[in-house]
Amino acid sequence: MTVDDANNGGGTEPAGPPAYPTPHHVVDHTAEPTDDPLAIRLEQLILGADRRYTPFQAARTAGVSMELASRFWRAMGFADIGQAKALTEADVLALRRLAGLVEAGLLSEPMAIQVARSTGQTTARLAEWQIDSFLEGLTEPPEPGMTRTEVTYPLVELLLPELEEFLIYVWRRQLAAATGRVVQAADDEEMVDRRLAVGFADLVGFTRLTRRLEEEELGELVEAFETTCADLVAAHGGRLIKTLGDEVLYCADDAGTAAEIGLRLIETLGHDETMPALRVGLAFGTVTTRMGDVFGTTVNLASRLTSIAPKDAVLVDSALAEELTRTGDAPVSETKAAEEAARADAEGEPVPAYRFALRPMWQRPVRGLGVVEPWLLSRRPA
Repeated sequence: MTVDDANNGGGTEPAGPPAYPTPHHVVDHTAEPTDDPLAIRLEQLILGADRRYTPFQAARTAGVSMELASRFWRAMGFADIGQAKALTEADVLALRRLAGLVEAGLLSEPMAIQVARSTGQTTARLAEWQIDSFLEGLTEPPEPGMTRTEVTYPLVELLLPELEEFLIYVWRRQLAAATGRVVQAADDEEMVDRRLAVGFADLVGFTRLTRRLEEEELGELVEAFETTCADLVAAHGGRLIKTLGDEVLYCADDAGTAAEIGLRLIETLGHDETMPALRVGLAFGTVTTRMGDVFGTTVNLASRLTSIAPKDAVLVDSALAEELTRTGDAPVSETKAAEEAARADAEGEPVPAYRFALRPMWQRPVRGLGVVEPWLLSRRPA
């Protein structure tokens, strides 16, 4: 019986497919409650409470309909658990808070579902990473004869409060930055559909590499790639949107920042002999933002430019090239730049300093986007 069956009093009619399918990213810590003593102790430690409620009891205690409770839980990534007694006071409080935001008119019901889904997806990935890459290594028995069981509980007990505080700190910092960007938007429409520079960076020949490297070597390469990209994007004022193993997607508020990041990625990873070649594609224009991701023609164009970029090179679209010339980051042409330099030198004035150079490439058709005019971006000599 699924959580929805409780709404019908647990009747005997055969249950159809769930109205809201469980997302593929479920964190299934509530499904099929285990009888393993250590697992139960760890769950109580992490959740801070004992199992007390069935889904129906939790929904009723929170004053929420079973249908809405099911939607919230599935949006957060939790699997249907029938009527097992696996929920705690914290589950009741979470339902009450989300429903309260809807009742108070602060969030619409669809928006509350989105909040639950975005939070669930983000924290699911974080929790999986912490267990796979962090706790798994630390819980190796330090002495012969000790079991992982004897190490795990005290370790989690020590780490839990520190990780929790750090998570809240980072979230508040990110929320402050995101809020600042929103309030600086020119109008309400720009809060959702904004003009941004979007960049993709893609490792060349990654598929062939997966067949040649051992799994551990491949994992180390991907981690090094993602870490380097994340650090460079953040350090130079961009925002990392997501990583896709051999590819990263980032954005920036202005074309100059995106261009600087693209070239830095090429320069930095090009000096790493363990890394394959890299290609970067950049586009500038209107972007739709949803749940921390970006969508639209500009994003698609950046992706297409990446696929046709030469190895260890950055291709940009005409809109980003125009923006770089408008802001004085790049000359309209090298001929004009030379004329400006000669005139400034003759008149004893400072020579205009441009950060980037742009070279037009052949126009070409791009699947789904028509004919585009890519520009090859490079750094001008100091």
